[in-house]
Amino acid sequence: MNMEELIKAVIEGDAASVDTLVQWGLKEGLKAETILIEGLTPGMSTVGDYFHEGKYFLPEMLFSAKAMNSGLKYLEPILSKSKAEPLATIVIGSVKGDLHDIGKNIVAMIMKGAGYKVIDIGIDVPSEVFLKTAVEKSADAILLSALLTTTMPAMEDTVRAISEYGIKDKIKVLVGGAPITPEFADQIGADGYAEDAPQAAKKVSELLGLG
Repeated sequence: MNMEELIKAVIEGDAASVDTLVQWGLKEGLKAETILIEGLTPGMSTVGDYFHEGKYFLPEMLFSAKAMNSGLKYLEPILSKSKAEPLATIVIGSVKGDLHDIGKNIVAMIMKGAGYKVIDIGIDVPSEVFLKTAVEKSADAILLSALLTTTMPAMEDTVRAISEYGIKDKIKVLVGGAPITPEFADQIGADGYAEDAPQAAKKVSELLGLG
C-alpha cells in the first residue's frame, strides 16, 4: 500500500478509499501502528493546517475526520490488544444542558487518530459524571465542550468539582466551543483553551508534556 494514497484520501475526506486502503495495508502485513502514525495522523494533521489557513472549513474537516474514523475502526481492535500504550487517557463530553456534539465528535476522532485513548461520555453531561468517569478511568485530561452561552457555567461547575475533589493537579482540563474564550478559560480555572479540533490535540499534547 502506498501511504501517500492513504494520506491523500484522508485529506480529501474519501472514507471509502480510506476503508479499502487500511484493510489492504493490514492484509499486506503493515503494522496498525505504522498505518496510524504514517498515514491517518499525517493526513489529519494536514487537514488541521488547511483549516487554520482558511483552505478548509468545518464541513471539510468533518468529512476528513469521518474518513479517518473509517480506517481507525480496523486499527483500534489491534492496537488495544497490542503492547502499544496510548499516549494518555482523555475524557470528553458536552457539558450539562448542551446537546451539541459535532465539534466534540471531531475532537474525539482526531484525538483517537493521534494515539490517545478517548472516552466519549456524550452530551448533556453533569459535572459529577465527568468527575466520576475521570477518576474511574484514571484520565489524564478532561475536555469540556459547550456551544451555548447558557451552558458555559456548567464548565465552571465541572472545574470546581475537580478542584474540590482534590485532583486538579493530576488532571488537565481543556475547554472549547464557539462562545468560549481564553479569558473565560482562565476565569474558571481551566488549564487551557482550544478554538478548534486540531488545536485541541496540540494543546492536550502541550499540557501533558507530550510534545
